[in-house]
Amino acid sequence: MNKKKKKTHVPFRLNMVFFAVFVLFSMLILRLGIVQIVYGEDFKREIERTEDVTVNSPVPRGKMYDRNMKPIVDNTPSKAITFTKSQSTDTKEMLLVAERLAKLISKDSEDDLKKVRERDKKDYWILRNEERAREKIKEKEWAEYDEKKLDDKAIYNLQLDRITEKELNELTKDDLEILAILREMMSGYALSPQIVKKDVTPEEFAIVSENLEMLPGVDTTTDWERQYSYDKTLKSILGKVSDSEKGLPKEKLEYYLARGYSRNDRVGLSYIEQQYEDVLHGQKAKVKNITDKGGNVLDTQVITDGQRGKDLVLTIDMDLQLAVEKIIEEELANAKQQPRTGLLDRAFVVLMDPNTGEVLTLAGKQIVKDEDTGKTVMQDFASGNFTTSYNVGSAVKGATILTGFNTGAISPGTQFYDTPIKIAGTNPKKSWKAGLGTLDDRNALKVSSNVYMFRTAINIGKGNYKYDQPLYLEPEAFDTMRNYFSQFGLGTRTGIDLPNEMVGFKGGDTGPGLLLDFAIGQYDTYTNLQLAQYVSTIANGGNRLQPRIVKEIREPVMKNNEVGPVLNEFEPVILNKVDGKPEWFDRVQEGFRRVMQERGGTAYGAFYTADYKPAGKTGTAQAYYDGPKRKNYDQPPEVMNLSLVAYAPFENPEIAMAVMVPWAYEGNQGHHANNDIGRRVLDTYFELKKKRLEGNMNPEQPVQEIEEKEEGTELLEEIEDETEQ
Repeated sequence: MNKKKKKTHVPFRLNMVFFAVFVLFSMLILRLGIVQIVYGEDFKREIERTEDVTVNSPVPRGKMYDRNMKPIVDNTPSKAITFTKSQSTDTKEMLLVAERLAKLISKDSEDDLKKVRERDKKDYWILRNEERAREKIKEKEWAEYDEKKLDDKAIYNLQLDRITEKELNELTKDDLEILAILREMMSGYALSPQIVKKDVTPEEFAIVSENLEMLPGVDTTTDWERQYSYDKTLKSILGKVSDSEKGLPKEKLEYYLARGYSRNDRVGLSYIEQQYEDVLHGQKAKVKNITDKGGNVLDTQVITDGQRGKDLVLTIDMDLQLAVEKIIEEELANAKQQPRTGLLDRAFVVLMDPNTGEVLTLAGKQIVKDEDTGKTVMQDFASGNFTTSYNVGSAVKGATILTGFNTGAISPGTQFYDTPIKIAGTNPKKSWKAGLGTLDDRNALKVSSNVYMFRTAINIGKGNYKYDQPLYLEPEAFDTMRNYFSQFGLGTRTGIDLPNEMVGFKGGDTGPGLLLDFAIGQYDTYTNLQLAQYVSTIANGGNRLQPRIVKEIREPVMKNNEVGPVLNEFEPVILNKVDGKPEWFDRVQEGFRRVMQERGGTAYGAFYTADYKPAGKTGTAQAYYDGPKRKNYDQPPEVMNLSLVAYAPFENPEIAMAVMVPWAYEGNQGHHANNDIGRRVLDTYFELKKKRLEGNMNPEQPVQEIEEKEEGTELLEEIEDETEQ
């Protein structure tokens, strides 16, 4: 009898094991394929991000000098303490560091504690009282959390809402100091140094340096602040720089981030600092942080050393600037002693080289009430030269004459009898003074005849004037005159290398009487810088030059008392050549000369003794007040604006000037602050030039601080009550 062979299950089980292993390996290979093919690049970038991170460290900004190489804006170094958080640093770790740091430094000033918000206090309270914070959530809410109906953020917001004022009052002064430090530490970005405290004392700097091992992420460094050698002089033009706390402005955040800036970098916010940000901000130091996968910094390597920003040499002459500002202050104070000057609060002066466009002085002063002291003070308002505009009056009559020549409305030597113009249904329009007689173009400028300009404008508009009859003028005459005026810079941007330049306002109506007003500067508005460009164009024979505030860009050097080599020197830029024959400009220049050098000229009394032989044109415009006190009136008061344009010497002009005194007085008669300021300013320019040529004043030496004259201060105090009215 044959025995049956016993079947074994081993091969079957072994096959099942092999099959299971095959399936698992297939799944593993598939998963690796997905990781490698689908997510490979993402994981590669993540590893690179966490293992090799480049950080840019800010450097000091470039300096600014005046045209004689006197420092205007510099950087003052100060000791600082920074904190750099790694990508894995959590809030509890930062709290521990903040507690240790609070024992070594002081950060409990009024300004520091003001920055601590109620939300910061609540966050800190939760950190300190985790169990009590947990108890503020009801069981039902915890159940909803477990059921995923509430998330972590919702739970945290409930805790914040339920913290009482009494509980917040539990925070001690020491807690608030720790919180002030923690707040600065948390406001930074991963691997970017964040300033915790500036202006650190030597003692604090030393003790923190000695204890860096127990303060992970903390470091001691040197920070910088902008230093202004002339205090508030020209401050409105130099511009502002953001601080490290605010960092990049929100409205330009993407713009700066795309150019390699960090969020807490300081940038120029206005005027020169903003306009030349790319030059001033410098080349940032690059540091590579080697980190592990947890984001902890293992090593730091310097890739490139930073270099502070390039330096700017301005066209401004600070000796002249200071002197002109003083003149404006004194003459404004003097004018305020005159009757009907309650609305007068500002004056402006521009000095410009008519051959290059370089602006030697950009001065403006405004009378304001100091918010802190309540006293009346004169603050810098240099920017008002190109950010505010006014009716300027007869100063523009040179452009009117040249427009007449260019359009064929008048010819050199054309004469008109100065008698009032009367359009049907309107009041007579006349000159400021009766009995001026028959005038040609040159003498019309000399005595500032309105009627001559009216007749010129009527001819430009192809009108047929008859006394007390309707007058029709071509509406296109406004465009004709504006287009020609713009060739001088009037009613258009001058092109100055500063932001926020104002064009001025153009009247919207086209009535015939308004064209006559336009011809004497009493319709459209212009800035004082436009006046300076206009008179420079007349002085040099028709070249409209771009005004410049920056003369050179220079390479930065390490030594404070040295100036680096020139990288870029800006050449004069002719924006356009005014249409007109040389002999036409000769006629207007001669008219301007007669204004100041011949008896009967409107500025003769102020300038006839000047040995530098000036030429120019005065302006008085009837206008409506639209200043800071406008809200006090139902209807805007009628005021007089005073202006003056000039250049000197007449034969070979080297300096051009524009003076603007808006809202000088109410009524038909008043002071002559425009002429008083203009005479003193030109005297100062030529006196300063003479001293330098004689060697009595070395432009390379620092300017001694000018002491404030008691007279000006006393006058300002006397007008304090009047300015409130």
